[in-house]
Amino acid sequence: MNKPLVIAIAAVSGGGKTTIVQALNNELNFSKSLYFDEYDFDECPDDFFEWVQRGCNYNEWNTEILVNDIKELLSQPNLEYVLLDYPFAYKNDKVASYLDYTIFIETPLDIAMARRILRDRENESIEVLKEDLTYYISKGRIAYLEMLNTIKPNSDFIIDGNLSIDNLITEIVKKIKTLN
Repeated sequence: MNKPLVIAIAAVSGGGKTTIVQALNNELNFSKSLYFDEYDFDECPDDFFEWVQRGCNYNEWNTEILVNDIKELLSQPNLEYVLLDYPFAYKNDKVASYLDYTIFIETPLDIAMARRILRDRENESIEVLKEDLTYYISKGRIAYLEMLNTIKPNSDFIIDGNLSIDNLITEIVKKIKTLN
């Protein structure tokens, strides 16, 4: 019996990782998924802007809890795919050793920002939205650009985030099926 393929889906915040992993999990038989945002990492950078300024050492993220869940899924019988909503591609050494393939969804930053605001700030006041956008312009955008400069070229497959969800899933499934 072959071990399941571990496939990471990366994108900037609001780029579509969670949506695509959920849709892939529904599309692919014998798959399980893990979501980066569901973890409370004990050791990770406190200030993302400062972390990016220091050069983004992705190994500062103690991803052991995620690795343990990946190991658990790899031990399950009849599983073909482990799908990760995971932003770092191969850049964190602990997780990278378990990855078979990484996909980067290249979503334009304005669309990703709009999605993030709609998702995270739905019931917020205009003042909170202004603060969020001001932070993005002054500090947050650098983290988005870091993803484009570091994670995107570190991924095995780059797909256009402007595609519809159905087209994204079709193209990704075609690519995944060539890996077997």
